[in-house]
Amino acid sequence: MGDTNIRTEIQELLEGGLETEIYPRADTSEDVNKIVNRLQKSGASLIEKLAIAGFTLNTIEHGGIEQPCETCMYYLVHRKYCELPELDVPVEPEWSCRLWRI
Repeated sequence: MGDTNIRTEIQELLEGGLETEIYPRADTSEDVNKIVNRLQKSGASLIEKLAIAGFTLNTIEHGGIEQPCETCMYYLVHRKYCELPELDVPVEPEWSCRLWRI
């Protein structure tokens, strides 16, 4: 399945009401490690990744900082892709997840 198809599937899942763990955000390295460990232990299905990582279709503001995928250190601009190994999914620039990092 190509990136465009997966992006569309993600959008449909989130628009369809898939509940994700938007909060608490991963503010510390310890928080990030806990979430990454959960992702590693999960079945790694797309739904599990989205739920655990707290994906949203819109940018989340946290601590006075907007956290869109496009400003995350794991975002590949030219591919519109999250390269965090535990996620490894195509994303849109305005989407957000709680593993956002500068």
